[in-house]
Amino acid sequence: MITVHAIVGSPFGRAAMIAAIEKQLDWRLAPVVPGQHREAAYLARQPFARIPAIDHDGWGLYETQAILRYFDAIGRGPSLTPADPKAAARMNQVMGIIDWYFFTQGSALTVLFNRVVAPRLGMPVNEAAIVEAMPKARHCIGVLAGFLEHSPWMAGDAFSLADIHAGAHMAFLAEAAPEGLDLIAGTPIPAWLARLDARPSFQRTTWNAVEAMAKEAA
Repeated sequence: MITVHAIVGSPFGRAAMIAAIEKQLDWRLAPVVPGQHREAAYLARQPFARIPAIDHDGWGLYETQAILRYFDAIGRGPSLTPADPKAAARMNQVMGIIDWYFFTQGSALTVLFNRVVAPRLGMPVNEAAIVEAMPKARHCIGVLAGFLEHSPWMAGDAFSLADIHAGAHMAFLAEAAPEGLDLIAGTPIPAWLARLDARPSFQRTTWNAVEAMAKEAA
């Protein structure tokens, strides 16, 4: 049994859950309350206080990309890593863009946090930060949209770990009205998000679905 330690609403935690479902693994959610990820018990699992961390029958692992690749290696069904070296490199590139540029202060994260996460958590919305973040966010979204100009998935013709990692984050864009919708208007991203939303793995890991899981696990 795999235990996924994650905060409800975390896109990184969601990516791990999506991958576990796609690879037909036996897993469960161990919900982490915001703030607990900085306490000693969680730091013993993830010394950098990031989400998620997993436990597989007593063996621990953290870092989302490492977790996704591990699940792909041990799970069932088609590989989520392209066999073609160029497609695999594109997959890795997209995942790196998400970690280094999309999920950074001053970029798309700022827009998504203030329009989606903060209202759900009852936190104040920083309107000035949204305005300041939009140019960098638009650049980042434009780069990612470019990978979908000539293929249905981020790394080419097949669904891959890149779509899981990017999709878990970018699914918030459609909810982040009006700025999120403005960022993706006229790009291939809405159609790509619709393809992701049609997958059971994405349907079973929405914020509301994971929130319900967390309540059952409590």
